[in-house]
Amino acid sequence: MTSASFDFAPLLAPNLPVPAARWNGFPKYNFIGGHNDAERVPVDQLIAAATAVLRREGASLATYGLNSGPLGYRPLRDFLVAKLKSHAGITCTADEILITSGSLQGLDLVNSLLLAPGDTVLIEQETYGGALTRLTRLGVKTIGVPLDGEGMRMDALAAALADLKRRGVQAKYIYTIPTVQNPTGTIMGTARRAELLKLAQSHGVPIFEDECYSDLIWDGERPPALHAMAKGSGVIHIGSFSKSIAPALRVGYIVAGWDLLARMLALKQDAGSGALEQMVLAEFCAAHFNTHVPALTSGLRVKLDTLMEALAEQFGTSAEFEEPKGGIFLWVKLPDQVDTLKLSQAALAAGVSLNPGPEWSTDKAFGKSRLRLCFANPAPETIRQGVAVLADVCRREFGVPARIANVERATAR
Repeated sequence: MTSASFDFAPLLAPNLPVPAARWNGFPKYNFIGGHNDAERVPVDQLIAAATAVLRREGASLATYGLNSGPLGYRPLRDFLVAKLKSHAGITCTADEILITSGSLQGLDLVNSLLLAPGDTVLIEQETYGGALTRLTRLGVKTIGVPLDGEGMRMDALAAALADLKRRGVQAKYIYTIPTVQNPTGTIMGTARRAELLKLAQSHGVPIFEDECYSDLIWDGERPPALHAMAKGSGVIHIGSFSKSIAPALRVGYIVAGWDLLARMLALKQDAGSGALEQMVLAEFCAAHFNTHVPALTSGLRVKLDTLMEALAEQFGTSAEFEEPKGGIFLWVKLPDQVDTLKLSQAALAAGVSLNPGPEWSTDKAFGKSRLRLCFANPAPETIRQGVAVLADVCRREFGVPARIANVERATAR
C-alpha cells in the first residue's frame, strides 16, 4: 500500500510546518540560503584528505566512527582547540567540544536542554531565520532586541531585561550572533561584548553565542568571543565548518562545560554525527585551513562588491544597505511600499530567489520591506544579471526603482 492510496491526513500531528515544495532545481539567479562559492571549494585537497584518512582509519567506520568517543573524532576536536584559541581567544579542552551534524543540530540540542513551551528568550530583532522557526515550533516566546551598526543594542537589552524582571519572568538565554551577524553582517565590538556579559550576569541569564560566520571576515581581525571573555562561564558557543569549507559537509560544534555536554549527549540520539566528514575535515584542516580561508574570503569580497555595485546601478537610492564586515549576505532595505514576501514570489517566477525580510525578523513590520541576498554562490556576471531582473520585477510590482532615478544616477557618475 502506498501513501497515495491511504489518507494520512487525519493522522498527522498538530502544528506541522507547511509542506515542502517539490524540488525543481535551483533558480537561474539564486540569492538564498547559506550557499558558498563553488569555485572555492577545495575539491582536490578534500579528495587527497579523504583518500589518506580512509586508507589509515577506514576500518573504524565499522563502529560508527566512535573510536574517539561520542563527542566526536578526536583529531578534529584537537584542531578546534587550537583554532578557537588562536582565532577567538577561547581556551578549552577537546572534552569541552561536541561535534554536531551542522550548527543546526547544535541549536536543537541547546534548545532541547534549556527550553520548554512558554519559556522566554531574548534574541536579536533581525536574526537567523532557522533559530526563529525553531523557537516558534517549541512554543517559546521571543523578545527581539533592536540592532545598530555594532549588533545588539545594549540600551534595548537592558530595558528588556528590566521589564522581564518587573514581570517576574526569567529569560532562559540571550541568543546572539556577535561576529558577522546574520543577516546584517555587523561585528560587536569588545566594549559592547563586555557590557553584554555584565548585563547577562547581573540578571542571571546565560548567553547562547552563534559564530557560524566568524571565519569569513574581510580583514581577518575580530574581537575575542564572548565565551573567551567570560572564561566559559555562562556562555554556550556554537560554530560550523559549513561556511568556511563547504555547506554540504554538515559539520558543526558546541563548546561548553562537560556538565552541559553530558546532558546534550543524552539528547543526541543520532548514533553519532557523520564520522567520515569529521575525519576528512580533520585531515584537510590540519594542512590547509589557514591558507584556504583567506583565499575564500578574498573571492567573497569581490562578489560582495559586485552585488553592491549592481544594486546601486539598478536601484539607485531605492536600495539602502550597510557594507557587511564579512560573511555571505547583504541585508537590503527597499522603499516602504515594497512587500518582500510578495516580491519574493514574483521574483521567483522570473528566476530570482531571495530571502524576504519578515522571515529574518521578530518584527514583521520592520522586516516587510527588507530582504537578504546571498552573494556567495553566483558568478559576478550572474549577480549583475540577477539584480537587473530583480529590479525589473520590483518596478513592475511596486513601482520602484523609478527609471528616472537610475538615469539621474548614471548622469551624475
